[in-house]
Amino acid sequence: MTSTDDGLAEQFTEHRGHLLGVAYRITGSLADSEDALQEAWFRLSTANVSELRDLRGWLTTVVGRICLDRLRSAAVRRERYVGQWLPEPVVRPLGVPAQSDPLDVVVQNDGVRMAALVVLHELTPEQRVAFVLHDVFGVPFAEIADMLSCSVAAARQHASRGRKAVAQADPPPRVDLSEQQRVLESFLAAIATGDPAAVVQVLHPDAVLVGDSNGKARTAAQRMVGADKISRFIMGLMRMYGPMATAEAGMRFVLVNGDLGLLFEGTDGSDGFRPVDRRVTTFVVRDGKVAAVYDVVNPDKLTKVEFQS
Repeated sequence: MTSTDDGLAEQFTEHRGHLLGVAYRITGSLADSEDALQEAWFRLSTANVSELRDLRGWLTTVVGRICLDRLRSAAVRRERYVGQWLPEPVVRPLGVPAQSDPLDVVVQNDGVRMAALVVLHELTPEQRVAFVLHDVFGVPFAEIADMLSCSVAAARQHASRGRKAVAQADPPPRVDLSEQQRVLESFLAAIATGDPAAVVQVLHPDAVLVGDSNGKARTAAQRMVGADKISRFIMGLMRMYGPMATAEAGMRFVLVNGDLGLLFEGTDGSDGFRPVDRRVTTFVVRDGKVAAVYDVVNPDKLTKVEFQS
């Protein structure tokens, strides 16, 4: 590698965290994000750099275009997906200082908490790309229109529809970790009582539960809404799978996309209980109660999670 190549690589590294944030917001996949950055580096290394006045802007547009192609391909795969779909979680140990990994910076942003990503991924690929690139990263509509092969007016419309959908979904803002821990501990304590009424008390009336397995592990097959329905579902799980929310069952607190969550090592089953699949579960807190439960058990989305066993 020449000194020129070294300098270009250093410049790319400077923008890596920003580009990773762009790609992850758009795709919801760590693997797709890394692939997009590799492709962007290849395109940069073969480009006429002397003509690039704004390297960061150029790379942002390139990554956006690559991610759009991946979204359109993923849309076909999603049609064959079994059950509900959730973004791939970014899991970090609780209480450990942030490392130099760009993802540690990315997940500090409210826009990549699980609740926000879930809303984004209900948009069409065009709406998501237009909204994220313009509203979050300030890419001009002219460039977005070229990327989407549409008029500038149509690009504005895509972003507007995405913006409206996000506003209507009203994902609650991230609350302080200490408040999250207080609510989650109350939730686990209520589950431990075995009393459905106690669980209902710590769930928001409009709480939702979403499980993602792609048919490869056990979780809720359909989106579940309502405190009473979720409480009865959880109590049913306890009867079949036993007390999962214990250290003995391999449960520990972690950070999931910057919010408090739980990592379950899984169990082989004993004392007449069924085995429990490995999983990462994260939560949304609203008004001092659990407003959403996101349960990721698809093993393909847990490959970067550091399980102990």
